[in-house]
Amino acid sequence: MNMKILGVIVGLVIVIAIAATVLSLPSSEITSQKTNEKIGLVINSPHQSITLQELDQIYSEASKTGIGRSNVYLFWNIVEPVRGEFDWQQSDVMFGLNEKNNLKVTLFFSVINGETLGPFPNWIGKPSLNSLGEERLVNVLDAILSRYNIIDTVIIGGETESQFRYYEQNIPIYKELFSGVYEKIKEKYPDVKFGNSFALHQVLNKDLAHIVSDLAIGDFVAFSYFPVDTLNDIVKTPQEAKEDLKKVFEIVPNKKVGFFEISWSTSDFVGGNIASQKDFLDKLFKFYSENESEIEFLTWYRQYDKPEDTCVTEQQEIEGSVSVGGGSGLGSSEYVIERLNYYVCNAGLVDVNGNPKSGWNEFKKQIAMIN
Repeated sequence: MNMKILGVIVGLVIVIAIAATVLSLPSSEITSQKTNEKIGLVINSPHQSITLQELDQIYSEASKTGIGRSNVYLFWNIVEPVRGEFDWQQSDVMFGLNEKNNLKVTLFFSVINGETLGPFPNWIGKPSLNSLGEERLVNVLDAILSRYNIIDTVIIGGETESQFRYYEQNIPIYKELFSGVYEKIKEKYPDVKFGNSFALHQVLNKDLAHIVSDLAIGDFVAFSYFPVDTLNDIVKTPQEAKEDLKKVFEIVPNKKVGFFEISWSTSDFVGGNIASQKDFLDKLFKFYSENESEIEFLTWYRQYDKPEDTCVTEQQEIEGSVSVGGGSGLGSSEYVIERLNYYVCNAGLVDVNGNPKSGWNEFKKQIAMIN
């Protein structure tokens, strides 16, 4: 599973246990202001234990920046645990909060999740792309989209380049599956746009642009971006990162692009700091202003930091880890996971104690300038 996503969804069960509905909450003060539906923020809580009232306030704070969208990560095994029987408890909370704050939603529904597929419900088992079943995917997406009309974009595969790096022969199978689902769903939801997401830093670091080009299907092509090398160390300057972002238009010249999760960590453990995050935000919004007509959406990952060692919760082999010799452990999966943990846990604009970083004010300032 994509490790970044785990850091977003932790805490949902605790929230669900204390509330039946979001919209019945006393309304947080929301300032009437211009918003930009292209600009988003991954809204998250800093701690696993949180009340619904606290999460309501977090959403209110996020919406006051002028954003017009957020991401919701919704997994098949959660929403349809029994075939044909849907469980909306968790998703109703998250979509309710987005709707209350007038936010559009980019839905991440993971058929592909990096090197892995799913997670799928137990009743599906562990299917291959060939045996997943177009109709089953159409049915669950139809159920979700008919329930939540604030979804305007859907990502079906994430870090898709990692799935096909060593199995390019499976690309035609996935393209056939995606195209079949796309045609059927678009008939009923013509205004919802569909695409796949790729990790731009991995595409560039591992020379995988040809996979992106092969899978430039649907209405847009989305990218996540960390300014890191294969060990998850920050190795770019903010200006160099901006130049990386420009490369998406060379890789995908004939499609609109979305930036699904874009970030800059402030962890000095991986070479980040508060000043460079602020500088990158300035350059990021300049990049957006220069290329707005080609961009479907741009969403910052994310609002709050999380406590150290809580963002990568599974010890697994990290694809692409390398050995640098000497028995140092550098390049081992544990080493790469450790650095990923530091990066992700410190990618927020507000620290775990609720103290805004300078990037938080920069984010608000930049949105105010373009709204």
